[in-house]
Amino acid sequence: MNNLINNLIEKGYLKTDLIIDAFSEISRVEFLPEDLENEFMADTALPIGHGQTISQPKTVAIMFELLEPDRGHNILDVGSGSGWTTALFCYIVGAKGRVTAVERIEDLIQWGKNNTAKYKNYVKNGEEGIAEFYSVDGKKGFSKNAPYDRILVNAFVKIIPEELKNQLKIGGKMVIPVNDSLVYLEKKGENDFYKEEYPGFSFVPLV
Repeated sequence: MNNLINNLIEKGYLKTDLIIDAFSEISRVEFLPEDLENEFMADTALPIGHGQTISQPKTVAIMFELLEPDRGHNILDVGSGSGWTTALFCYIVGAKGRVTAVERIEDLIQWGKNNTAKYKNYVKNGEEGIAEFYSVDGKKGFSKNAPYDRILVNAFVKIIPEELKNQLKIGGKMVIPVNDSLVYLEKKGENDFYKEEYPGFSFVPLV
């Protein structure tokens, strides 16, 4: 376990064993441009091209702990970028789970897919594999694989898209940046959502 992960545990950002194991097994270095690989333990967001970033590890830890992903879950990863959060989810949900990664930028979706494929059976190929990658508008989600147990959005919106709320299972959870806050939603009923808001976060906009 590297110093970054130890620090996130000591400061209380990483708490759950399965999430800690995912952070330990899925190295951030595999999801960075070559010229930034030496920065993989920096607790900061880093550029991955096209005006996008790979999120700060502390922020990812907070989002994952709020979401509480688990084995067998069906998860939508919006704005999947270089594939790091997708691969983390693949580790967590395991062979019986499913992860749908959506990204608007075609070059990033292919790069993220290739990065995630470094881990055996993570990318769906025929009947095998966990993650599927689609270059689509993340604000519309991906209805074909809905409903989802968990939805993570990795870029900020001004208003939470209704399509994403509709694609969440009853009992499901979503974490989404809205302006400069991180918003946690839990779907209690068809049109009934429990909401918590955590200010002080910075994300690139969802394109």
